[in-house]
Amino acid sequence: MSDQPVSAASQHADLTWDAAGQPRSSLFDDVYFATDGGLAETRHVFLQQNNLAERFAALPAGGQLVIGETGFGSGLNFLCAWQLFEQTAASDCRLHFVSVEKYPLTRSDLQRALALWPELAVYSEALLAQYVAVHPGFQRFSLAGGRISLTLLIGDVLEQLPELEASIDAWFLDGFAPQRNPQMWCPELFTQLARLSHADTSISTFCSAGDVRRALNAAGFKMKRVPGIGRKWEVLKGQFIGPLSSSDTPWFDRPHFNPQSRHALVIGAGLAGCASAASLAARGWQVTLLERHHAIAQEASGNPQGVLYLKLSAHGTALSRLIVSGFGYTRRLLEQLHSNDWAACGVLQLALSDKELSKQAQLAQAFPVDLLHSLNQAQAEQQAGIALPAGGLFYPDGGWVHPPALCSLLSRHPQIRLLTHSEVLDLSPHPDGWQASSQGQPLACAPVVVLAGAGDIQRFAQATELPLKRIRGQITRLAQTASSAQLRTVVCAEGYVAPARNGEHTLGASFDFNNTELSTTSGEHASNLQLLEEISTDLAARLHSAELDPASLQGRAAFRCTSPDYLPIVGPLADHKAFLAQYAKLSKNANWRTDQPCPWLDGLYVNSGHGSRGLISAPLSGELLAAWLNNEPLPVPREVAQACHPNRFAVRRLVRCQ
Repeated sequence: MSDQPVSAASQHADLTWDAAGQPRSSLFDDVYFATDGGLAETRHVFLQQNNLAERFAALPAGGQLVIGETGFGSGLNFLCAWQLFEQTAASDCRLHFVSVEKYPLTRSDLQRALALWPELAVYSEALLAQYVAVHPGFQRFSLAGGRISLTLLIGDVLEQLPELEASIDAWFLDGFAPQRNPQMWCPELFTQLARLSHADTSISTFCSAGDVRRALNAAGFKMKRVPGIGRKWEVLKGQFIGPLSSSDTPWFDRPHFNPQSRHALVIGAGLAGCASAASLAARGWQVTLLERHHAIAQEASGNPQGVLYLKLSAHGTALSRLIVSGFGYTRRLLEQLHSNDWAACGVLQLALSDKELSKQAQLAQAFPVDLLHSLNQAQAEQQAGIALPAGGLFYPDGGWVHPPALCSLLSRHPQIRLLTHSEVLDLSPHPDGWQASSQGQPLACAPVVVLAGAGDIQRFAQATELPLKRIRGQITRLAQTASSAQLRTVVCAEGYVAPARNGEHTLGASFDFNNTELSTTSGEHASNLQLLEEISTDLAARLHSAELDPASLQGRAAFRCTSPDYLPIVGPLADHKAFLAQYAKLSKNANWRTDQPCPWLDGLYVNSGHGSRGLISAPLSGELLAAWLNNEPLPVPREVAQACHPNRFAVRRLVRCQ
């Protein structure tokens, strides 16, 4: 896994606009689409040469098709493919579109470019409504009620495509012209296209140059020239005929499991469970959501305010990449909530020490300014609306959300059935897959089960080896005052305080590894008030914190659940004992490779261990689970998916001979 700095050069495209209002790349001195018939060119070169109308119409019930593209540009190819899919595919089918773009358009430029195509307005408006928090790395968009998935890989194509885990059905090669952007037409790129292809993968491009055709042939594609359109006399189309790629780490491969029915049980209706249920339901699954309490979001997901807090690394760690991707996905989800349930007010992380200041300086160099940027003390005070002890990093797309509202949004799908007062204590094999029971009484059964009950998943024999730990956290609710209403952004140091919701600020949160009780304590309220003093003595005075009796304060306590490496645990579960026996040679040779299939527990998955980052990581993890189950492109880089995989702990145990 890379430990190099994240590229801050993932910047927006620099455009010029011609007299007809059409965009042109200043960097590559090239057009984004044909100036005299962009729609017709897209439909001829990409849709027709890949036979997409016929393939969409031929999809089986619940089927899907995956398109890969080099060069998202203005999104014209994506919108045309989406339109054709809506016109020709059955209503229960799905389209996945994966595209790489090093220089994404700003939202205003994208809106201006797409306004040139009024007949695509219904699709472009839907895309623009979700086009927020588009930052480096993998960015997943869910459109048309989940029927359309768009995954943008923001960054250099030769860095991003090797991280993609997918099986592509049709390729659109649409980078700028080879003489202007040769990196998008090199053999190394074509090798990646081949890695992601299968025997029925088609490919097309506007470029008919002989060296491009020969390089694609050498990579395993059988290419031929066909008549073009407009000024393009010829274009290329082809089929993949080369050898299929294989994996030498079967413990991270996709299980070869085909359930008899698309019915799943999700155990736990917090944020991870609701997200898992929503992602499956959007793909046509019937989901039974089992919750032991009287309603959803009654434990850690039940706080009045949660913060979209990005604790990043200046290096390309798996956790940092997951956070950036998850942050974008959650931010797009929040656009669907009522304004009382979230606020895009930004998040300010104070630098209260030289060590923190140095770390923040590295982050400011590593990430683009629209994700985060440094503010001095005066700028920070102006942004926050209160006096502060220092400046810090500001995340303009951040803010706070009412987690129960997000859980409610995710669980409202008509194919989700919520069963409350259903505490699952046992999970056992059943002719229909798995049966969930409580004190010997069956509750429900299905071929697929997702364990999403935080640390409680360890009660099940199949997950008892997962190294989860519970951390108690307590928040304090403080009544808003006339002067505290001036707080305009979330401010964080060791703790955080958010602008008021319904007349109350949320202050917190404590970390206690030893207390196993859920009742609030005056001691932790006092500790939270001390955190407030560290954040801002001015705000503390506005809230009259010195006059407050901690014993009389209101708040809430819950347990976070985290893993030893602070990454969530997301993916399919294996039989632990069989795993250790089958891959025992790893204990003697960490580089040992095999093609022995993993001893999976067919149909059993987990989504847990999100710690204090659940708002950012849990919704995207629901998409990751759905991708595992539906053989879809993963919404995160391959190494990130492996770093979150449940099997990582068993592999480490063997490698370390523990």
